[in-house]
Amino acid sequence: MAKLRGLLKASHFGPTLLVTTISWFFARYYWWEGPALFIAFGVFTGQLVVGWSNDLYDYEDDLKHNRVKKPLVSGAISRQYLTKWLCFMVPFSFIANLLGPLGFKGGLVYMFGISMGVAYNFYFKYNIFSWLPYALAFAALPSCVVISKDITPPTWMWLGGAIFGTAAHFINVIKDLDQDRASGIGGLPQRIGKRNSIVAAAFLIALGILALVITI
Repeated sequence: MAKLRGLLKASHFGPTLLVTTISWFFARYYWWEGPALFIAFGVFTGQLVVGWSNDLYDYEDDLKHNRVKKPLVSGAISRQYLTKWLCFMVPFSFIANLLGPLGFKGGLVYMFGISMGVAYNFYFKYNIFSWLPYALAFAALPSCVVISKDITPPTWMWLGGAIFGTAAHFINVIKDLDQDRASGIGGLPQRIGKRNSIVAAAFLIALGILALVITI
């Protein structure tokens, strides 16, 4: 049970649960409760891949900054244990999404979003385009459900997802921004600073709401 809690914490469980819940609401609207549960489960497995790869890659930096709330740093689980689960979850998530209700096209769109999350962990977080994976992943999340019904995603859906995803990036980085700078992480929020990041997030949220109002 302790290791299970560690795995859930390593997945960044709060954001993982939020994304999974959002996917369930979209899936329930376009499908019905049964397929919606399978779609949400597939989304959940993808979020595990993103969260676990993030904690594994950031382990040394988390250790440096004594982030004892992270299960790898606290010793709740080991890197070897988490690596084994990640190696299992990557192919499992592909199978669950491509062979589930999302179908091949919808499943590929969602897994593209997951690949963006992993790409952020390993590459984009260090450069000025750190916002891009968030924008693409958040645009892909609702779009994959619509595509699974052979419907072209409406403009408000992918545009709103991209804008709110970018805002989420700024919000997510703010709490560790100073420590990230000390570690040489140079994403866009780290480059413009905490105050400007807060302003950018607020502006993007307002812009996202405006985009929804105009395009729905």
